[in-house]
Amino acid sequence: MSLTLVFLLAGMAGLVGIALGYFIRFLVGLGQRSGLELKVKEKLLEAEEEAKKLLKDAEGKVEHLSREKRGEFKEQEEKLKKTEDRLIKKEELLDKRQVDIDKEVEDIRNKVEEIKKVREEVEQLRESRQKELESVAALSADEARAELLKEIEKNHEEDMLVRMRKLETEGAKELEKKAQDILVTAIHRYGNSVSSDIMSTSVDLPSDDVKGKIIGKEGRNIKAFEKSTGVEVVIDDTPGTVLLSSFDPVRRQVARLALERLIKDGRIQPARIEEEAEKARQEINTIIKEKGEQAAYEAGVFGLDPRIISILGRLHFRTSYGQNVLHHSVEMAHIAGMLADELGANPSVARAGALLHDIGKAVDHEIQGTHVEIGRRILQKFGADEEIVKAMQAHHEEYPYETVESVIVQVADAISGSRPGARRDTVENYLKRLADLEAIANGFEGVAKSYAVQAGREIRIFVTPENVSDLEAQQIARDVAKKVEQELKYPGEIKVNVIRESRSIEYAR
Repeated sequence: MSLTLVFLLAGMAGLVGIALGYFIRFLVGLGQRSGLELKVKEKLLEAEEEAKKLLKDAEGKVEHLSREKRGEFKEQEEKLKKTEDRLIKKEELLDKRQVDIDKEVEDIRNKVEEIKKVREEVEQLRESRQKELESVAALSADEARAELLKEIEKNHEEDMLVRMRKLETEGAKELEKKAQDILVTAIHRYGNSVSSDIMSTSVDLPSDDVKGKIIGKEGRNIKAFEKSTGVEVVIDDTPGTVLLSSFDPVRRQVARLALERLIKDGRIQPARIEEEAEKARQEINTIIKEKGEQAAYEAGVFGLDPRIISILGRLHFRTSYGQNVLHHSVEMAHIAGMLADELGANPSVARAGALLHDIGKAVDHEIQGTHVEIGRRILQKFGADEEIVKAMQAHHEEYPYETVESVIVQVADAISGSRPGARRDTVENYLKRLADLEAIANGFEGVAKSYAVQAGREIRIFVTPENVSDLEAQQIARDVAKKVEQELKYPGEIKVNVIRESRSIEYAR
């Protein structure tokens, strides 16, 4: 009984505790709600004050802007009023001028009418006078004029013939003087100097110790270099310089590029020499293209086929009587353009014909025919304008002059080639002799390549060892020497040097 009572009391105490806890929680929540409401009211008051402040600032700004706009509107209104006043004054002035012009027009009309009346009176007087003269002379006006001219012609026939001959002579002199003025103007406007190609190229060395590397052990490197490039390497006491000598500028350029790279790399040996020489030859094609594009741009000739440009660039390595052919062609293009402007011809066709007139010389050692005929075939093959072909083909009179531009190209060629200092015949003959010397050697069977060195005093011939024996090499040397004696004219003597070199190559794998 007592235990049950205890449980009941404990349960009642728990219920009372729970009820008390909920009551306390309710009181705490009520207090927190009152605090939140207070904070909300404070925030509302602050927001109302901030809104009033912003509204007041906005009203002030609006008032300020309104005053500024009213001032601007007033200023614009004053400007418009002034402009309106000026327009009104101009309109009044124009009205006044129009009245004056109308008055002047009326006066002119009256004067024209008066002139017409006077002219009619004069015409009537002239007709009446002519009738009176015809009746007195018993001749009409046409008959009288014919009689008068016949009498004057008879009396002054000799004077007229003398006058006509004088006019013809003076006209011819005037035309000759005009032609001279045009030529002098063209020459004067393009009076640049032309430096002839030299026979050697110098290469700077970082130190004289490099000369020993270039020569190599027992001259092995220098022999390999001369064989690969076809130029003569001149090493003397001149400090910091090596000379590359050859009549062929392409070979000199290849040798220069190869030697400069070898010096920079520092590894100078026969295998590296052959490798660098081959790379240099490949770079020449790029240089040729750049030179052709540069020449066309400088001459003002555009729209040419890229293949024509590439062939044109090869003229950079070709000379004619000591004059660089590409420079000569560019100079001709400028002269032809000036002459065409003076004579009223087509300057574009004249410049293009002059620039391309010697393009056949770039490949005339590879193709049969004159350089004019080769040039015509090149231009026609690659789609050049027919007017340009006509302009370039007559500069050596192999073809007739079909257009004015063809005559201009021929005249420009004569001007460029004949002006003082432009060409040297001795240099051209010298280069031709060296080329003929190599051509004779290359004509023999078994010859791989040949180079004229020592200013033409020696010809080095490299034969294919598989096809030519040592005895046959000696025979080739004798045959070449005999043919040179028979076909060439030269001072002194020429050394014929036949080189037969065998190589055995195997690969270890």
